[in-house]
Amino acid sequence: LADILLLDQFTRNMFRDTPKAFAGDAAARALAEELVASGKDQALSPFMRWFAYLPFEHSEALTDQVRAVALFTCLLDDAPPGHEPAFASALDYAKRHHEVIAQFGRFPHRNAILGRESTESERLFLQQPGSSF
Repeated sequence: LADILLLDQFTRNMFRDTPKAFAGDAAARALAEELVASGKDQALSPFMRWFAYLPFEHSEALTDQVRAVALFTCLLDDAPPGHEPAFASALDYAKRHHEVIAQFGRFPHRNAILGRESTESERLFLQQPGSSF
């Protein structure tokens, strides 16, 4: 879990608004996959699992987005008493990420940072309030 946090969260915050922010994504996703495939994620607390599943949510692969929604759905079922609203919000966030990838095949808000050309539909989307994560 510590390695996932370093690769997924630290890079996002230390290198925000630069391509380096996403440099650890593939490695974090591979570690998350290994953790889930082994079933070892189930030994973690729900709060720890939340962070362990974020690499799937941060992925631009639709299959990973589907997986993120499934994992966060299960996580909501395991939410500690009194924390259900936070876990419901996490599931909603995963669903919103999924919708963007289903529509565009990538996160348009990363385009400028990664030097990618935005399509007209992506430009229109980015003008909407709350379109960036």
